[in-house]
Amino acid sequence: MNAVSPETPMPSAPVSASRPSVAVWPWPIALGLLTIFGLLSALLGQRGVWLALSWAALSIPLIVTVICLIRAWRRPSSKGGLS
Repeated sequence: MNAVSPETPMPSAPVSASRPSVAVWPWPIALGLLTIFGLLSALLGQRGVWLALSWAALSIPLIVTVICLIRAWRRPSSKGGLS
């Protein structure tokens, strides 16, 4: 005989109060589109405003990545130590 009867529902894992998974995607998509624009502007335009646009468009995702990594390293992990 089983320890838990089939009539008794098992308690489910607690649902965290985090954002739904759909709310996470707009920023990565925006950074991906910005990167694609930066790569295409660097490829198609070699001078003038295209050069500045490509530098700006490729620098923003890099800066956002570095900021997120620094925040993640400074945040203590759930295991007690620094991550």
